[in-house]
Amino acid sequence: MLLIAIAFLVVNALIGRFRIEQVSMLPNLHEGEYVIVDKISYLFRQPARGEIVVLKRTSEADLIKRVIGLPGETIQVSNGQVQINGQPIAEPYLKDPHINQDTPPLSIPADRVFVMGDNRNNSSDSRGFGPVPIDEIVGRAWIIYWPPPDWQVLAQPSYAMPGTP
Repeated sequence: MLLIAIAFLVVNALIGRFRIEQVSMLPNLHEGEYVIVDKISYLFRQPARGEIVVLKRTSEADLIKRVIGLPGETIQVSNGQVQINGQPIAEPYLKDPHINQDTPPLSIPADRVFVMGDNRNNSSDSRGFGPVPIDEIVGRAWIIYWPPPDWQVLAQPSYAMPGTP
C-alpha cells in the first residue's frame, strides 16, 4: 500500500491532468477534452514557440494557451497577422489566421513568454493580460487522452519565417 501511495505521488509530481473548459484553443482542443501535462520539461529548458502550455493564474482559473513569443523578442499583430521581430509567422494549425484587432509592438521581457489561444478572435490571452511569467507555466500539454476517439500526442509545429534559413 505504501508503494502505491509513493508511486501515485511521484506520478502526480511529474505529470498532471487538465480539462479543456473553453473554446479559446479551437479547432485543436475542444471543450470537454482532457490532456496530460508534462510538468518536468521546463525544469530543464525554456518553453518553445508553438508548445501548448497550462498556466497557473492567481486571479482566475488555470488557462491553456500556445506559446507564440519568446523572451527578448518583439511581437505585434499587424494587418491581422502575428509578427515576430517584424516578420510574419506561418501558423498552419489555425482555422482562421486573420486576427480582428492589431496590436502595437511589444518587447517580451527575459523571464516571460507571450501566449495566445488558437481561436484568436475568441481568446483571453497575452494581448489582454500581457506576457506571462515563465514560473506561472504548470507544464506542456502533451497528450489528449479523453475522450478516446480524440486521443493524440500534441505535436509542436515548426515555424518558417521569411528571411530565415
